Amino acid sequence: MTSRLDTPGPAAGRPAPYGSPAELVAAAVEDRSPRAVARLISLVEDSSPWLREISRLLAPRTARAEVVGITGSPGVGKSTSTSALVAAFRGAGRRVGVLAVDPSSPFTGGALLGDRVRMTAHTTDPGVYIRSLASRGHLGGLSWATPQVLRVLDAAGYDVVLIETVGVGQAEVDIASLADTTLVLLAPGMGDGIQAAKAGILEIADVLVVNKADRPGADDTYRDLKNMVALSRAAGNGGRDRGAAPVPARDAGHWVPRVVRTVAADGSGVPEVVEAITAHRGWLAATGELTRRRERRAADEIEQIALGALRARFGDPRGTRDLGTLAQEVVAGRLDPWTAADHLLATLTGGTER
Repeated sequence: MTSRLDTPGPAAGRPAPYGSPAELVAAAVEDRSPRAVARLISLVEDSSPWLREISRLLAPRTARAEVVGITGSPGVGKSTSTSALVAAFRGAGRRVGVLAVDPSSPFTGGALLGDRVRMTAHTTDPGVYIRSLASRGHLGGLSWATPQVLRVLDAAGYDVVLIETVGVGQAEVDIASLADTTLVLLAPGMGDGIQAAKAGILEIADVLVVNKADRPGADDTYRDLKNMVALSRAAGNGGRDRGAAPVPARDAGHWVPRVVRTVAADGSGVPEVVEAITAHRGWLAATGELTRRRERRAADEIEQIALGALRARFGDPRGTRDLGTLAQEVVAGRLDPWTAADHLLATLTGGTER
């Protein structure tokens, strides 16, 4: 083991600027160094061998930040709304971290980290830290590293962390498992009233935001959403089995999602969104739902780390001769996929086939 961080410095052969994980964490947490925060996040994204030690050092300093998720389809104004919320929270004297997840190419892995372009007004503010994360093929609107990057910003003393998702559509529900409060943005002219009744992304909303409310059709979109909320409440439990839902329950204490109109480009309606977030935060604390959501978040993170360790231990099954042979057997009709999977598992684990 070397005495310094083993990830290369700014230039080849140059030592890293911090001599140990403890020194790096101290710089990020106690000195609030943006450079140290950036370094920690890079180590998380690169799955550094130091990641386990860094996570251990960060653990006692987490679970303090308010986490707000911002999601919605492309074109609804997520980045502009995020920037407007940053301005509102900074106006209240709160330090703000922003994680903007951008889609990456399934072919090259590259990404245009364009969300930061719309937040240039905050780049010189020492109380704001903005980081773009490439999704790297991870589905659900987030990057696989997002939960652990969130821990870095939490420990570094950011009062509010805004997480802006990729914006891939109605199946983008992972954010509900990560955020304390989830904002779902919609815009007029991007779908008819049927969209407001569809299962999926709208069901995860704690606050529904009709952005670009100065455009034609905004009143219709607002009315559709209000009707959807009323119908869901009348149906009870949002009209679905909460116990079997893959996203956090929304009915403890009967929280009713707020519907707010905004024009994020000029800041109209943003104070009302902040007020709705504050009201939801109070409900979370009063009902104990905040603790339950964070426990579910921790359980999901533990599960993902454990599954990642198992995959690393087994190796990539696509690189084995057995998988190709089994695929040929399935195509030829000599094996069914379930039996083939049993054979592959037995090979990977060294167990006995049943």
